[in-house]
Amino acid sequence: MTDTVEVLARGALIGLGGAAAMDLWGWVARRALGITGLDYALLGRWIGHASRGRLHHTSISAARPIRGERTLGWAAHYAIGITFALLLLVVEGIGWAHAPTLWPALLVGWVTIVAPWFVMQPGMGLGVAASRTPRPGAARLRNLASHTAYGIGLFVSATVVGAVWS
Repeated sequence: MTDTVEVLARGALIGLGGAAAMDLWGWVARRALGITGLDYALLGRWIGHASRGRLHHTSISAARPIRGERTLGWAAHYAIGITFALLLLVVEGIGWAHAPTLWPALLVGWVTIVAPWFVMQPGMGLGVAASRTPRPGAARLRNLASHTAYGIGLFVSATVVGAVWS
């Protein structure tokens, strides 16, 4: 197996695991704490409109629905999770996947918050870093928790993939 194929395969598996950890955290937060997260249909709606040239909305929930927006949103969520996992492997090298450590994975999880805070949320009408939401501080804390879960998920997934891969 070439290094490129190994990076792509491990990156896909690690990214899937990281995104799934984020979803697991969302499920626990919703069930145990009553905290709601992003509806991936709205992510799909935003992406659908963006692909047609409209990047900014006053309120994405009031924007015209896009056919298949929920599926598009979920697919994008996992594709983004894989992309950032691949970035982790490119930056840290394939050696990290063979002997994963927590800090690089957590750092990637925290860095990924830049995209929603400065691109997605403003584009959806929520303002920079959720500044136009009713409780911006609470929204930012939820975002940070979700992206921390993603980083932990990257580490755990890399550890599991490494144990199974051998």
